[in-house]
Amino acid sequence: MKNQKGFSLIELLIVVVIIGIIAAIAIPNLLAARRSANEGSAISSLRTVHGAQMTYQATSGGGNYAADLTTLQTPGLIDSVLGGGTKSGYTFSTTAVASGTGTPATFTAIGNPQTLSGVTATGTRGFCIATEGVLGATAAQGVSTGDGNACGGTTPLNN
Repeated sequence: MKNQKGFSLIELLIVVVIIGIIAAIAIPNLLAARRSANEGSAISSLRTVHGAQMTYQATSGGGNYAADLTTLQTPGLIDSVLGGGTKSGYTFSTTAVASGTGTPATFTAIGNPQTLSGVTATGTRGFCIATEGVLGATAAQGVSTGDGNACGGTTPLNN
């Protein structure tokens, strides 16, 4: 009788099944953690844009806010990644309304999750911050900038 060493086919199949079960449990948790990290980055990025807008208005804006992210990037108030409009799976933009007779200058900045093939892959909430500095979120994908002074349809975050 030969002394055979190694694994039988049944043993290999059991190992493959166990690995499949572990993967089926771990992959959804990994994707949820990535979406959560993207949302945290989006919140932080909008707070950065808010601070940059305040600095721009007080220093080189002449009382008005920057009309776009590139204008904030030029003096170094935000980095080139955020100035490019996309960061950590979110697309960012800002709009501003100049001050007029009796009306103060305002701005709104938004961050919406990017989509792949029509399916949201990078986040589940859109975020918005306006002149007042209140960060809002919505479960809908499309946060709009409204009139440059409000985050319409968003719920204020408590963090």
